[in-house]
Amino acid sequence: MRALVWHGTQDIRCDTVPDPKIEDERDAIIKVTACAICGSDLHLYDHFMPGMEKGDVMGHEFMGEVVEMGKGVNGALRKGERVVVPFTIICGECDQCKRGYFSVCERSNRNKHIADKAFGHTTAGLFGYTHLTGGYQGGQAEYVRVPFADKTHIKVPENLSDEQVLFLGDIFPTGWQAAVQADIQPTDTVAVWGAGPVGQMTLRSAVLLGAKQVVCIDSVPERLEMARAGGAITLDNAQESVIERLNELTDGKGPEKCIDAVGMEAHSPRALEHAYDRLKQAVMLESDRAAVLREMIYVCRPAGIISIPGVYGGLVDKVPMGALMNKGLTIRTGQTHVNRWTDDLVKRIDEGQIDPSFVITHRVGLEQGPEMYKTFRDKKDNCIKVVLRP
Repeated sequence: MRALVWHGTQDIRCDTVPDPKIEDERDAIIKVTACAICGSDLHLYDHFMPGMEKGDVMGHEFMGEVVEMGKGVNGALRKGERVVVPFTIICGECDQCKRGYFSVCERSNRNKHIADKAFGHTTAGLFGYTHLTGGYQGGQAEYVRVPFADKTHIKVPENLSDEQVLFLGDIFPTGWQAAVQADIQPTDTVAVWGAGPVGQMTLRSAVLLGAKQVVCIDSVPERLEMARAGGAITLDNAQESVIERLNELTDGKGPEKCIDAVGMEAHSPRALEHAYDRLKQAVMLESDRAAVLREMIYVCRPAGIISIPGVYGGLVDKVPMGALMNKGLTIRTGQTHVNRWTDDLVKRIDEGQIDPSFVITHRVGLEQGPEMYKTFRDKKDNCIKVVLRP
């Protein structure tokens, strides 16, 4: 089959690789009908995340049709059935899964010993996302093996198109969880850093959850335009002071809820701060850039909540812990517990409350995937979200 394969830093190729096979009785093989390049895939493209190996198949946002199943699937799926596959692999049986904390499933990471060393305790296995999370082959391919397939799937209505439901596997529930864990109240100002795909889903989720006003912070014109279309007040941090503008919008009190939809590759508009972070990265004294975290902690209203859906992989520097502690801020983080949210989100799509396909700007074949990684990374050609058709 054809698949997008990691060969090294900024080296993704469309290669011919062996077809996946059933390896466990709870496996299923999915024929991929649509997949996408996620912003967190760019962390792998630029090799900010450890644990990638040459030959790894990329991609964790995909859907398709069931073509084969192990006997342990026990009727949970049938051949020809159309499913979205969450990026988090879940057993459905461990203590964490039973509590709905699917992204920290205790059994699905087959490289648990590596994650234990890196994080203290393992988190869930993920598709196409380093050997730290299990080394599972990803879904930017013609076919993919889904472990624990009786639990790791989302069934979707036949009346909804692939593009309407594809993002149930990652960015839509990620944006939704980011907003839900901010505990949004009708009197809240919610500030969202980042107007990429996750930021777009986050701000629309905050609107659906009834925030008084939603402010989106970015510097890319087409992303800011899309954010305004979703109901946000926009702030171009390359042209105006985030702190001053947020204080103006909140009568000097600061936003009650701040959401980091950027993560480890944050860019500071302040030249000295950005140079400091890049220098620390270059000499391997930090792995992740904390510009957004610093700004959120400084500007957030005392007793407010900071929600972090943006991916971080290692160490950050100069985080203002004094401000965080003395202001009494609450931080809520985590990879997404996808299956906790998807029943509700499918219903919202079906009822017309939201159509997640609004975020798609590019539709290409799998063979064009390598060049689209660069286009997406460099924010060229007004690129916000890429959908690939194998």
